[in-house]
Amino acid sequence: MPERTGAIRVFLLDDHEIFRRGLRALLDAEADIVVAGEASTASSAISRIPALHPDVAVLDVRLPDSDGVSVCREICSIIPETACLMLTAYGDDQALVGAVMAGAAGYLSKRTCGVELVNAIRKVAAGQSMLDPFASRQLMTRLRDHLSRTADPIATLSEQEKRVLDLIGEGLTNRQIAERMFLAEKTVKNYVSSLLTKLGMQRRTQAAAFAVRRADQ
Repeated sequence: MPERTGAIRVFLLDDHEIFRRGLRALLDAEADIVVAGEASTASSAISRIPALHPDVAVLDVRLPDSDGVSVCREICSIIPETACLMLTAYGDDQALVGAVMAGAAGYLSKRTCGVELVNAIRKVAAGQSMLDPFASRQLMTRLRDHLSRTADPIATLSEQEKRVLDLIGEGLTNRQIAERMFLAEKTVKNYVSSLLTKLGMQRRTQAAAFAVRRADQ
């Protein structure tokens, strides 16, 4: 990989304004990093990032309209040269595995200190992978569990995710599934994103076809 000659262009995605402003201030203090843009929702990020073409996208895992893993998957698909660095305040090993499978270059806890975060941005911008020690341990545990159950992909789904999958197979929308299961529509969206990741699928239609085939067996 050729040596970088310009500043690292970073895009920030986080729905908490105070945290996002703090992160921008932290990065603005670095001579070799420039914040090219920011967003508070997944939809806004996906619409803005292609035009800005950042070197690194720092993505919050939990978002009001979707999740950072879905945004990461989309970015890696349309702009593979943009490295995605996931940030989370939760010890969510399921999201960790999903992020890695979606193509994330790194995954850090929001408990990480500023110096470590800045160094992580530099590393993923240079083409390296970055996982903090906690994330690495969680990933290895999840991958061992996943490998032990690969013979049956359904075994990786929670009971709620299996129910959502069945309802997708019936042709229900997220809103209809939410009403049937007495859940918030946002919660259903998160379940759909999670089950797609676990089943190695990219689109809802794939899950629907899989569910129908499973029901016919």
